[in-house]
Parts: sequence; C-alpha cells; structure tokens
Amino acid sequence: MASTPRYWAVVVAAGNGSRMAADRPKQYLPLAGRCVIEWSLAPFLDCDWIAGIVVVLAAADCEFAKLPVSRDDRVFSVDGGASRAESVLCGLRWIEANAGKADGRSYALVHDAARPCLRQQDLDRLRDLASNADGGLLAVPVTDTLKREAQSRVDETISRDALWRAQTPQLFELSRLVQALEVAASSGLAVTDDASAMEAIGARPHLVRGSGSNIKITHAEDLALAEFWLNRQGGSD
Repeated sequence: MASTPRYWAVVVAAGNGSRMAADRPKQYLPLAGRCVIEWSLAPFLDCDWIAGIVVVLAAADCEFAKLPVSRDDRVFSVDGGASRAESVLCGLRWIEANAGKADGRSYALVHDAARPCLRQQDLDRLRDLASNADGGLLAVPVTDTLKREAQSRVDETISRDALWRAQTPQLFELSRLVQALEVAASSGLAVTDDASAMEAIGARPHLVRGSGSNIKITHAEDLALAEFWLNRQGGSD
C-alpha cells in the first residue's frame, strides 16, 4: 500500500521590494482589506493537504509577527539569506530539521509572498500533475511579441513559440530541491527560480498551466490589478 506524501509550503518573504519605492516591504502593503502576504498565504491555509507553511523572513523583519496569521498553528517562520535561493534553502532545511520523518515522500511548494492572487484550483492541479521526481511549476504561455534590445533599439524579434512565463508555486521533492540548490550554491550558478536549479541537476519540470491573474506585485500599479483579480475571485468577501 502506497504511503501518503506530505506537502509543505515555503513562502519567500525576505526581500525588501525596493522597486516599489514604498515605506515598507511590498508583502506588507495593504490590499483589499488585508496585506499582500496574508492573501498569498490564504490558499495554502485553505488546503487540508498542506502539512504546514514556512514563511522565510528578512532577519530584521518585525511586521510578520504582528499579523494574526502568524499565530496559526500551521504557520512557522525562519530567517532567510542574502539571496532568494539561500532563503528558500533556509525554509527547506527548517522542514528537514523540524517536520519529522514522513512515511512517504515530502514535497515543497515554493511560493513568492508577492503573489497574492493564486487560485485554489491551480494549486490543486499543480499537486496532481507535478507530484513526481521531476516536479513542476505553474506557468503561462507567452503571448506578447518579444524583442531583444541593444542600446535602446530593437536588435531582433524573438519567436515566442514554446516560451512560457514561470510563476509560483513551484513543487518539487523536498530532498531533491535541497540538493539542487546546494549544488547551485557550491558551483556559483545563479538561479532565478527553483525550477532552474532542478534543471541544472537533470530534472525536466512539468509546466502546469496556471492563470494570468497569478501576478507578482513588483510596481505600485500592480496593487490595483491584484485587487481587481481578488474581487473577481471573490477574495474580498
């Protein structure tokens, strides 16, 4: 009889969001009656198949502990590192050290705290399609025409065929993702997401069709767009 896998969420919130030019990190900006990170955590808290959520914070973060969600029994926090990859590793190592020995495989779903519009059905589909050795990530096909720039002019037009925009969460076996990120760190490989670290050790992650509404808050105008999507999803009820 096959054992039941365990799923942990790692929500990365250690960045300072300097491009927002705001008075606080972007994950704490107000959005539709909550702050951004509260919306980003909500889909995981609504899942009975998520064993726990590790929120990775900047060492000097004093804001998260003020939020009611920080006192949820399934939410834990840990200090991050100097880069996103280091911060993810901090979260994964916390799980390895504190979650105990699972009977089956353990998977980590790594999510950006600045993505507050994750849909429940996309999260469930990612679990269903990517719970394997290669793992997978939410992504959407590129629809815009792409231009390569040189000195502020078009250098060439790039075919968008077979190109996808990576999103989060990204789901991988816990131990394999730790290995991939450690290999990347030791070899000096710069990885911009967890999938690229997995690719570097030979994995071919599954592209799971996500939603265009799963935006990442980067600029001030993104907050209004996020509020629109949350209202469409019924998130502000």
